[in-house]
Amino acid sequence: MVTIEIIRQRLQTAIKESNQTYKDIAARINIKPATLSQYLSGRAMPALDTFANLCNVLDADPSYILGLTD
Repeated sequence: MVTIEIIRQRLQTAIKESNQTYKDIAARINIKPATLSQYLSGRAMPALDTFANLCNVLDADPSYILGLTD
């Protein structure tokens, strides 16, 4: 089952593994670092295009981030 908590946790892990800062990631996908923080706290979720760009920048499998695969 897809849950915001799974997405949040997996995004956090992908960011840590990427060795990039929030500021760098946000700049690469044209959002504010505060917006990225909201995604990671579960207060907001990215639009589909932002999510796709975020996965691309993090070199993360979208299916895994969404909790569809392990």
